[in-house]
Amino acid sequence: MSKTKRLPTRSQVKAADTWDLASLFKNDAEWERAFDAWEKQIPRYEKFRGTFGDGPAALAKCLAFDSDFDRAGERLGTYAHLKTTEDMADSRYQRMLGRYEHAATLAAEAASFIRPEILSLSAKTLKEYVEAKALQRFRLQLERLIRYKPHTLGPGEEKLLAMQHEMAGAAGRVFRQLTDADLKFGMCRNEKGESVELSHATFSSFLRSPSRAVRRRAFHQYYDQFKLHENSLAAAYSSSVQKDVYYAKARGYPSVREASLFHDNVPVDVYDNLIAAVRGKMPAVYRYFELRRKKMRLRDIHHYDTYVPILSELDTRHTWKQAVDAVVTSLEPLGNGYCSVLADGLNGRWCDRYPNQGKRSGAFSSGSYDGWPYILMNYQPDVLDHVFTLAHEAGHSMHSHYSAKHQPYESYNYTIFVAEVASTFNEQLLSRHLLERAKSDKERAYLINREIDSIRGTIIRQTMFAEFEKISHALVEAGEPLTVETLKTEHGKLLADYFGPDFIVDEELKLECLRIPHFYSAFYVYKYATGLSAAIALSERVLTGGKTELGDYLSFLQGGCSKWPLDLLRDAGVDMASPAPVETALSYFERLVAELDELLPPLAA
Repeated sequence: MSKTKRLPTRSQVKAADTWDLASLFKNDAEWERAFDAWEKQIPRYEKFRGTFGDGPAALAKCLAFDSDFDRAGERLGTYAHLKTTEDMADSRYQRMLGRYEHAATLAAEAASFIRPEILSLSAKTLKEYVEAKALQRFRLQLERLIRYKPHTLGPGEEKLLAMQHEMAGAAGRVFRQLTDADLKFGMCRNEKGESVELSHATFSSFLRSPSRAVRRRAFHQYYDQFKLHENSLAAAYSSSVQKDVYYAKARGYPSVREASLFHDNVPVDVYDNLIAAVRGKMPAVYRYFELRRKKMRLRDIHHYDTYVPILSELDTRHTWKQAVDAVVTSLEPLGNGYCSVLADGLNGRWCDRYPNQGKRSGAFSSGSYDGWPYILMNYQPDVLDHVFTLAHEAGHSMHSHYSAKHQPYESYNYTIFVAEVASTFNEQLLSRHLLERAKSDKERAYLINREIDSIRGTIIRQTMFAEFEKISHALVEAGEPLTVETLKTEHGKLLADYFGPDFIVDEELKLECLRIPHFYSAFYVYKYATGLSAAIALSERVLTGGKTELGDYLSFLQGGCSKWPLDLLRDAGVDMASPAPVETALSYFERLVAELDELLPPLAA
């Protein structure tokens, strides 16, 4: 008889398998009291209006209040956000987060005069203020703010833009509610004959099934729901892109892409070099797909054939404890201080471990200055990639830990550009650790296969998505509407280019562009590709180096946002302004494909 597996409700999950948010607030009642006190401080902004010309001390008082207010708000917002992710259908926490976001919008309105008033000061005064002793706590903040002078509007316009903050996030919230709470994918039978609930979390398990029939059925059943909602999803994404274009135009940027990269002081050339480098290595990608098809003895190859390990019968099951032990052991080159903190956190309650009904899909790390660096997982013991996901999110969390420990609040919050280096660096160390301990050619081939797929997924796939974002935003900037057919056509062209002429692209796969959460944070995904490229170089540097190289890397983790991302990485030992790191990573990909070809005999489908 077949068995039916359903996800537990949140109340059925063991407390030990959930995160403990007490480092933020002990309970909802404590949050409510802190929220009320925080919200009541919003009117205090008004007393600082018009005072910045009175001297450095007057501006320092305002910036100190704003920083302390922001720090308290970060703690409140983190708690509310984490509670909503536990069960996206729980209206209590949707309301809590909504109230926080509403108050944060009011606070942004109240504080909207700060930037334009500072930038209205003369160049001479600004120079004096930057050097003033009273403002040394905020020197970095002021230096970076002055860069925005050409893109800052008057007080009235800034207030209007601030008032739109909550509304501007509507498209992303609609997408999340639709995909995480409302879409129901039904039950799907796995290779063992078990009827398992198909969800974002279990979809990855189905795609790794050794049975092609199971993979194919899950793929089509999953995408059927996106087909049924394609118009709503296209409208949500189109609205998000229109919002991006509106804000870029309002602030006088040449394009959304340049507006997005301006924040990190990253030249557009870095983005374009990435796309050019990956496109230049497409023949190696096509060779890998043909190798996969050949070794699996498939007549043709589809997207649902690209995630299952070629050696799919190899047992790679890891309990949570085994996964934690593997991750921590692999990171021993980073020293006992790093590993002991991480082990305590993962064996303790930093992490919300397993899927439950309504839980947000995927995984993330959510660090804050005054709380633990929490991790959300939807851990599946039979998915080796989830062990790597744990290492990845642990990299983010330890980055948060080190930055908060070594930087003041004003410069602790590192940017995503460097965050993806810390996370994929950990994946590299885990991969090397497992490869070194492989007991046979078969096991080594399995791990090399996984490493190839990791590079393909993180550098090549994310570059395809980065190119999609470039195209979709350029279309809207040129006045072209993003209809369902337009989005499917443009994504279909990229699928043909990135998968090659001998790859079968199912019609449903063109809907993939409608299900990517990161598209609601414009020009985010390219940082995964640059991040892994930098991580491959830095991990090699640390593993083959000594105390200096390790010290450089730990200093990078401690740096927060105290320097520009490219400068932080350059000091750590890699120059991302050059295409060399990306080209090096893709050459590594080529070598791995060649070794896998030698290790693997043809296998049955």
